[in-house]
Amino acid sequence: MQEQVHSRGVGSRKDHSSTPPRLPLPKGVFGTLIREIQRALAAEGYTTPTPIQEQCIPHLLKGRDLLGTAQTGTGKTAAFALPLLQRLNSNYRRPQLRTPRALILAPTRELAAQIGESIHTYGRFLNLRHTVIYGGVKQFHQVKAMNKGIDILVATPGRLLDLMQQGFIHLNEVEVFILDEGDRMLDMGFIPDIKRVLSHVPDDRQTLLFSATMAPKIVELARTMVRNPVRITITPDQPVVENIAQKVLFVGKKNKDALLLSLLSDPSIYKALIFTQMKHTANKVVAKLSATGVKSTAIHGNKSQAARIRALDGFKQGRFRVLVATDVAARGLDVDDITHVFNYDLPMESETYVHRIGRTARAGATGDAISFCTAEDRAYLREIEHLLGKPLPAEMEHAYHCHEAFQSNLPAPKNFGRGNGNRTSRNKGTRSRSKGYSRGRR
Repeated sequence: MQEQVHSRGVGSRKDHSSTPPRLPLPKGVFGTLIREIQRALAAEGYTTPTPIQEQCIPHLLKGRDLLGTAQTGTGKTAAFALPLLQRLNSNYRRPQLRTPRALILAPTRELAAQIGESIHTYGRFLNLRHTVIYGGVKQFHQVKAMNKGIDILVATPGRLLDLMQQGFIHLNEVEVFILDEGDRMLDMGFIPDIKRVLSHVPDDRQTLLFSATMAPKIVELARTMVRNPVRITITPDQPVVENIAQKVLFVGKKNKDALLLSLLSDPSIYKALIFTQMKHTANKVVAKLSATGVKSTAIHGNKSQAARIRALDGFKQGRFRVLVATDVAARGLDVDDITHVFNYDLPMESETYVHRIGRTARAGATGDAISFCTAEDRAYLREIEHLLGKPLPAEMEHAYHCHEAFQSNLPAPKNFGRGNGNRTSRNKGTRSRSKGYSRGRR
């Protein structure tokens, strides 16, 4: 049987669906892990560590602080989770009431949940407890978990500070502090919250910070967090955009839905992620697709957390062929085998374009990114092409080509370059603790 390799956040995985699973011999740094963790990796079929795992794990097992620069899809969750589990297990003690030994901060609910799933997978044969807390859901079950005692807490900043203020979480025994996606934390205005959290964590701790980029403000934050850190930078052999077949289709506003439906008639598009700017547009696109028999669902800030989890799980498991999302899903969304990313609406920030299309072509695979451009979007396209350093290939030979959009020289709208148009409400939401979570997120 031909071997297939997939990315699941740790090393490479072999598909043994037609034969009974065998326990492969661990390779590289996986061989330095304790038997229980090796057994968990073997149960998932993981054999070989990725570059970031190979470089990070030895230093983390020695207790070093670390600054890691790596894109999503490189296996960084396992790079910090595996040595964390080994450290806590080797110095095992009974979990204390409301007092975790390790804290992992993530910027979004989806990323926090995915980190929690990874810890469950890798630590399945260890006697360690973990829980995930985030806003958008009632806090009852989260408080109940804390009251039972846990070893590892994965959290988003807003809900964490809420429960700390209520006395349900104490950070005075944290041995390891991990900040994931530091640049995303910066974008979302969470740096003041992180500093508040840090003021409650012991100085004598191991600290890890991971970020896709090391912007000056992230470096400034890192200086206040880490001591004599190891610096790990993973540069892909090829930039992610080089593995993605990109093209732009010029179309009139009224013909976007018809163009999308015509493209989705291609059976090779078997798992597609579609980005819109606005929440109501995402709902509208799902309604149009569903009416024509395309199984689709939406994920955005107006959805309850339970609904978002159902939508994401359904997309991962293949119950939905299409997931329509606002930029809440542009980072941290880890779904195998997305074949196509559609920009139904071009993003207002050119960097967001790269994050969006990076949901396909994971772990060295290839993928397709198709962008719709109306006359009003021309300024966005110019900025994206400036960032990429080259024009996007244009496909003119389609039934809904709009020459007016192709020729458009309309100026950028007033809110151009100011994010996704939601930054004001987002910042208000992160400051409002009355309901214990950030509001206004797309």
